[in-house]
Amino acid sequence: MKNIEWGEYKISDLFTKIKVNKLKYKTTEIPNKATIEYSLPALTAGIQNQGLNNYVPLKDATILKNVISISANGANTGATFYQSKEFTVLQDSYAINWIYDNTKLTDMQYLFLVATITKTIRGNYEWTNKASWERIKNEKIKLPIINNEIYFYFMDNFIKKLENKNIEKIFMYLKENGLNNYILTLEEQEIINNFNKLDWKFYNLKELFGESTRGKRLKSEDRISGNLPFVTAGEANEGVSDFIGNNVQIFHKNTTTIDMFGSAKYRNYEYGADDHVAVVHTENLPENAAIFVTSAIHKASHNGKFNYGRNFYTKDADALYISLPTKNGQPDFDTMDTIISATKKNVIKSVVLYIKNNLC
Repeated sequence: MKNIEWGEYKISDLFTKIKVNKLKYKTTEIPNKATIEYSLPALTAGIQNQGLNNYVPLKDATILKNVISISANGANTGATFYQSKEFTVLQDSYAINWIYDNTKLTDMQYLFLVATITKTIRGNYEWTNKASWERIKNEKIKLPIINNEIYFYFMDNFIKKLENKNIEKIFMYLKENGLNNYILTLEEQEIINNFNKLDWKFYNLKELFGESTRGKRLKSEDRISGNLPFVTAGEANEGVSDFIGNNVQIFHKNTTTIDMFGSAKYRNYEYGADDHVAVVHTENLPENAAIFVTSAIHKASHNGKFNYGRNFYTKDADALYISLPTKNGQPDFDTMDTIISATKKNVIKSVVLYIKNNLC
C-alpha cells in the first residue's frame, strides 16, 4: 500500500461523451412513473432518483447502461451519478463512457470515479456557467496509481470498506432507535392489500391548511452562524443551505416547504426559510399523515412548469389541488398515517435484509 501514488488525469483522457438520439419530449408531456408504453427512465438535470425522473418510449431512444451521467443545467449542474441500469438522456444532461473498451470497470470502480469527478466539478459550476462537456472535459481528477498504472484494485477495496463501514453504522442506528422491527400490523397489511380500492378526492391546499407563508430573503453575507436550519431552493441537503443565528421567522416542525421549482419537502424540525420557499402549515397533522400530504403536494407541484423563469410562489401553493384518500367527504388522515407507517416498515425491511446479506 505504501507504494501507491496519486496521478492526475484529464477527464477527456479517460472518458468520452456519448452521442444519443435527441428526443423531442418535454417533461410536462411524459409520465414520472413507468407505464407499458413509457418504460425507459430518462435523464434530466435533477438529483432526485439520480436524475431519472421521467419515462419515455423505447422507440428511437439510445439505451445506455453502466455509464456515468452528469447534469449540465440549473441548480444541480455538475451533479454526477453512476447509472448501473438502462436509461436514456432526455435534456440538460449527458452521459460519459470509459474510453478504454478493453477495461471492464466494476460497480465499485465506477463509484470511485464518480466521487473523484464530483470532487473536481461539483460546486464550481452554476446555471450561468453550466457544467457542459466542453467545459469539464479538461478538468483533472486524481486516481491511485502503482507502477505508473491506475490501481483498480485499490479503488474496489476502498469503496467496499466504506460500504461495510456505513452498513455497520446503519445497523447500529436501526437497532439503537428500535427501527429494526419491520413486521406489519394487521391494519397496515390490510391497507396495503386494499390500496387500489381506496376512494380518492382532490382537495385545495388553502382550504385544508390555510394560506401558505412565504419566507424572507436573507443574503449570504448577512447570515450569522447559528443552529437554526435555513431552507432555500435546491435539492442538496434537502434545501438546507446554512445554519443561522439571525432573528428570523421560525417555522414549526411537521410542516411542508415548496421551493421555487415546485419541489416539496417534509420538515420534522424548526427552521427558517428564504423568499424562494413557501411553507404549507401541516403542523396539526399526525407526522405520518403530514409526510403523506407532502408527497401528494410534490406530485402536484413538481411537474416541470416551474423554473428560473417561472417560480413557484405562495399563490401557487394556495391554488394547488392534491389527491388524497377520502372518507365521508373528508380527507382520511388516519389511512394516510397507516400507509406511511407501513411504507416506513417496508423500507426498513429492505435495509435490514440488505445489511444481513452484505455485512462482512
